[in-house]
Amino acid sequence: MRSDPTTRTIAVGDREKPGAMIRAWNWVRGRSGAIVLLVILLAIWEAAVRIFNIPSYLLPAPSDAIVALVNGLGSGILLTHTWVTLLEIMGGFAIAVLTAFVLAFAVTKWRWVEKSVLPLVFALQSVPKVALAPLILTWFGFGITSKLVTVALVAFFPLVVNLIAGIQSADSDRVDMFKALGASEWTIFRKLRLPNATPYIMAGLDIAIVFCIIGAIVAEFVGAQAGLGYLIQASAINLDVSMTFAILIILSALGLVLHAILTVISRRVVFWQGKGLEAITER
Repeated sequence: MRSDPTTRTIAVGDREKPGAMIRAWNWVRGRSGAIVLLVILLAIWEAAVRIFNIPSYLLPAPSDAIVALVNGLGSGILLTHTWVTLLEIMGGFAIAVLTAFVLAFAVTKWRWVEKSVLPLVFALQSVPKVALAPLILTWFGFGITSKLVTVALVAFFPLVVNLIAGIQSADSDRVDMFKALGASEWTIFRKLRLPNATPYIMAGLDIAIVFCIIGAIVAEFVGAQAGLGYLIQASAINLDVSMTFAILIILSALGLVLHAILTVISRRVVFWQGKGLEAITER
């Protein structure tokens, strides 16, 4: 007797749904401790504000921050400024990634780059980027260019350090074998050094994306006409602390989303290491 295709499709769907539900439940259960702790802290915070009548311009209740978040999203003001900050984060991140890859390749190809340029790079790393922000604002103006430069500078160093460490960790015997077979430096970089450095790269990307958020906010603090950092300063001037906490919620959510995206990419790219970045966060 022939099986009904509809029945077969439903059966397959029924088998797939429990799998997705089980994965979601395992994800929640694995983080149940953090979720419970967060709920307890928010409840204590809410109760303390209500019991001691703490003014909202000093410390708003979590419920007030949620109301400000909903109102800000509803009016569109938070979405507009979030989009500006996100453009700065992703643009600066892309510049940092491109620059780090170029420098890492130059270090592996030319010895003099490692001896002359790399020490200057590490010397610049010790300079606080917050101190450079006013200079960058003076040189590049109040537009998005100064924000991109600041974000790129903040994200560049963890990227280049991890990338160079990963590239230099390639087995020397394998490098000699590639050279013996007539492979060019670009082929060695692409076929051997870069795959070997992939776990280091993913770790550097995960660190750098968080630094990008910090760099964007710092750059907007120094001088901006839009963005979440600009909005935080405007809220502080108006003593609207509830809006400030709403912006902090958005920044936290933004960091979590970007980290989750990199975790998914890591699980696809560094597939031989199992969960990739997720394995680090679950420890």
